[in-house]
Amino acid sequence: MAVPKRKTSKSRKGMRRSHRSAIFKNIIEDKKSGEFRLPHHVDAKTGMYNGKQIFKPKV
Repeated sequence: MAVPKRKTSKSRKGMRRSHRSAIFKNIIEDKKSGEFRLPHHVDAKTGMYNGKQIFKPKV
């Protein structure tokens, strides 16, 4: 059975677990419609992107 030779420090343990942190999405509020969306994505409610009409929204 494998037994550790030394105690793992808090710093080393934290370095090993560094990728486990929570990842939050950067959600922004659309300036015109007020809906929340991801940056660099088309607004689903209005169909606008970068000031241009990309598609007609379903009514």
